Amino acid sequence: MAAPLPCYHCALPVTTGHAFSAVVLKEPRVFCCPGCQAVAQTIIAGGLESYYLHRSESSTNPEALPGVLPDELLLLDRQDIQEPFVSISDAISETQLLIEGITCAACGWLIEKHLRQIPGVVETTLNLSNHRLSIRWDAEQIMLSDLLKTIRLIGYAAHPWQPDTVSLQMQSENKRALRKLGVAGLLWMQVMMASMATWPEFNLDLSPAMDSLLRWVSLILTTPIVFYCSSEFFYGALRDLRTRHLTMDVSVSMAIAGAYVAGIWSTVTGQGDLYFDAAGMFALFLLSGRYLERRARERTSAATTNLVNLLPASCLRLNADGSSERILLKELQQGDQLLVPPGSLIPADGRIATGVSSIDESLLTGEYLPLSKKPGDSVVAGTLNIEGPLTIDVLALGEATQLSAIVRLLERAQSLKPRLAELADTVAQWFLISVLLIAAIVGLVWWQIDSSRAFWIVLSLLVATCPCALSLATPTALTAATGSLHKLGLLITKGHVLESFQKVDTVIFDKTGTLTEGKLTLKQIITTAALSENTCLELAAALESHSEHPIARAFGRTTLTAQNVHSAPGLGLEGSVNEQTLRIGRPDYVSALGDYPAPAMPSAQGQWLLLGNSQQPLAWFALDDKLRDDAPALLKTCRARGWKVLLLSGDSSPMVQDIAEQLQIDDARGSLTPDDKLQVLKELHNQGRHVLMLGDGVNDVPVLAAADISIAMGSATDLAKTTADAILLSNRLSSLVSALQIAKKTRRVIIENFAWATLYNGLIIPFAAIGWVTPGWAALGMSVSSLLVVLNAMRLTHFSEAT
Repeated sequence: MAAPLPCYHCALPVTTGHAFSAVVLKEPRVFCCPGCQAVAQTIIAGGLESYYLHRSESSTNPEALPGVLPDELLLLDRQDIQEPFVSISDAISETQLLIEGITCAACGWLIEKHLRQIPGVVETTLNLSNHRLSIRWDAEQIMLSDLLKTIRLIGYAAHPWQPDTVSLQMQSENKRALRKLGVAGLLWMQVMMASMATWPEFNLDLSPAMDSLLRWVSLILTTPIVFYCSSEFFYGALRDLRTRHLTMDVSVSMAIAGAYVAGIWSTVTGQGDLYFDAAGMFALFLLSGRYLERRARERTSAATTNLVNLLPASCLRLNADGSSERILLKELQQGDQLLVPPGSLIPADGRIATGVSSIDESLLTGEYLPLSKKPGDSVVAGTLNIEGPLTIDVLALGEATQLSAIVRLLERAQSLKPRLAELADTVAQWFLISVLLIAAIVGLVWWQIDSSRAFWIVLSLLVATCPCALSLATPTALTAATGSLHKLGLLITKGHVLESFQKVDTVIFDKTGTLTEGKLTLKQIITTAALSENTCLELAAALESHSEHPIARAFGRTTLTAQNVHSAPGLGLEGSVNEQTLRIGRPDYVSALGDYPAPAMPSAQGQWLLLGNSQQPLAWFALDDKLRDDAPALLKTCRARGWKVLLLSGDSSPMVQDIAEQLQIDDARGSLTPDDKLQVLKELHNQGRHVLMLGDGVNDVPVLAAADISIAMGSATDLAKTTADAILLSNRLSSLVSALQIAKKTRRVIIENFAWATLYNGLIIPFAAIGWVTPGWAALGMSVSSLLVVLNAMRLTHFSEAT
């Protein structure tokens, strides 16, 4: 009997005949169920049919587990590991799994259908909105690892889902802040309409009964704004008063409470103007500003967590009899011996006992080429083993690793980071003290002149001079400028960046991935035999296509096929192409194939690889990291501003000095650790310099955190981006030139806003003090003042068009 055909999508056996089929890649294909058929048709309809050309063998092999080793899944069968996320009731286990790869409802149907057919599975329910699968099963009939394996076999990845307390708390706070903002905006619009209807200027024939009704409606609508939406202002004011410190919360609370109390008095007595619209406006404006600030701060809150996530969750420990056992990282102890297969992260600091390989340390050092490692060499946790298996003696774990040292450097740098005083808060504080003193004096004077008017005049003074315009002067300008910079590909994550640009006098550049593109490119081919450059390139590409080394990407693709390719870590590759044995790599390794003398490298610059056969060398290939095209323009701008320029890199190759010479950078240093870079920054700070740092790697994180302004490239690590004050999403250094121009105009707009806000408050005080400003005009004047500040800031949104 013939074996059943495999499903073209998930590779499971097709046991229902050929009822489900579709044309994929111009050929009819069979599927095991309508779910797989629907998924395939969705992929084709979305123009992604080439997925089936490029998917790896593991995605069509039922025995393969992409990205996860079988023994890693077996760890999840342990009771102590299941305890945090598996509950057991009446001998039935229950958990929630996070499913990756879901694209539509057909995916959910497919997952649930396959799992329900498995003996021992009691119930499965997939929530398509959050991709969480709730599953109940009998652990005596089937293990959790088998369920995860089944899910992976049909093309999806599943992970135990556990709620992150910090993340859930932040999400809850965000929802609460957004809810308060929405309620304040909705109710304020209604209050504004009701209050304006009571103004004599708008309704001269309003009946007393309708006037009273509108006042009570305004009171009812304003009450949630004051006691719900504005609660954080009152809590903040009480906190600050206990510490004898005047802040914006004190000023805002006084204005909101005063306006609300005055509105209640007006409503009950039926006399005077309403202040409810002013209270709602204060709350709406300030809640909007605080919500935006909250979202900006969150972008940097997970930096340390991201560093820890560089380590693998489990590792292979070698036992005394030479067998390997997969254990959790927390079970590892100093002195243990590890087996690290190629393609795996190194879980702890240690020393190589046996094996030769190349280690990618780019995340920690910034060096773009993997380093050759041999027995006796040290390795660092969080780095990647590329070529050969290694046996490692564990020397340091947890807090003692270099990765943890970088975490501590990051935390220390963040705590030492200069905090530029926000001009708005400082001015508002002194202005508040002045207004309170003036209000007290005016109140005493009017109490002597006409006690019936004293309260209303003092209240009008407080409302008219509420420093909303002063508080909006900086945030609105920064928000508008930030939007313009975003269009240019520069994302500002912290508000002080544009203000601080004017103080910068020193700039530090990383090399790899910042001034250079961070990837090797083929720059030159020199043939040494009777073969063309294209032929040699085809032969080299055929060999390199079997390698995961970063060097292999520089050779591109070829139609030739190499057989019997094997890697010699740190030396090169050997294989057969068109029935001839070839080697590519170090000259001595290649020449050993035919026992001929190793030729001398054509140049000391760049990375040179030799291609040869058993008779002779065939060609030299020069590889190098390409300098970004717009780097010279940026350096020219920096020098034109008189800035001191430094190049600090973790790369130990001669390319550091080569780049420095090309860009005319006098101070260039290589082979620097994160601590070395931080020490250089501290020296610059001790000299009174304001430093701008541009980098992209984990090794740059402490300096990015401690610099006055830090900018991460868009291609940077997630950690670098969350730590930086700005992210160059476009990876175009030319955007920084435009950013400097926008910063200059932003500073001018901020000064104009402060000038107007100060002028308005200075002029309104005497008029309010003599009783010429009514409550309605006080609220209107404050609104107009704030509106003019916002409109002036909006001019920055058109800056990108002007440049």
